[in-house]
Amino acid sequence: MTQTVANKKPKVDKKQAILDSALQLFVEQGFHGTSTASIAKNAAVATGTLFHHFPSKDDLLNHLFVSIKQEFADDITQALSTFDNAGEDLKTDAEHLWQQAIDWALKHPIKQRFFLQFSMSNDIDAAIRDQAMNGILHFVVQLISKGQQQKIIADFPVALMLENCHGQYLAAIRYFTDNPQWGNDPSQRQASFELFWRSMKAQ
Repeated sequence: MTQTVANKKPKVDKKQAILDSALQLFVEQGFHGTSTASIAKNAAVATGTLFHHFPSKDDLLNHLFVSIKQEFADDITQALSTFDNAGEDLKTDAEHLWQQAIDWALKHPIKQRFFLQFSMSNDIDAAIRDQAMNGILHFVVQLISKGQQQKIIADFPVALMLENCHGQYLAAIRYFTDNPQWGNDPSQRQASFELFWRSMKAQ
């Protein structure tokens, strides 16, 4: 007797579907122009399901911000772990980190557009932004501190240097986003790093 095995539909990760939907709509319509109902509809879940995972739209935005920052940091640190000459020269380490970060942005355009819109936005809770900058991106803080100890990087407050580093990165990504033909041009990529490095190094 032949048994018929029912085809099982793959389980849908509703929380991730909500995050993916929010990412798309926040980028396309902005935070204030996007309703929780539209996020739920776009994710093909009930509005109640959205509120089960995220008590408010603000919580959803902050969770999305942290999750993408963590993904960014994980990918960068993974790439850095394969760098053979890590630790031998601070500027070389900084350039490798910079170029890996640019690569990540070019590979994840919608997530980078999200960063461009919300990294400096008051819609992101201050504590969440601090967690992302000082906790998740701890490897940047470590590089700045190491450079200051070696008197290679300017001796300004680390928090201020981190903000400058972040601003320089967002400016470069804006440039490459607006001019995609330059994204893989070695001279343009090198120029973007040199501008960053000059803003950070000790005089």
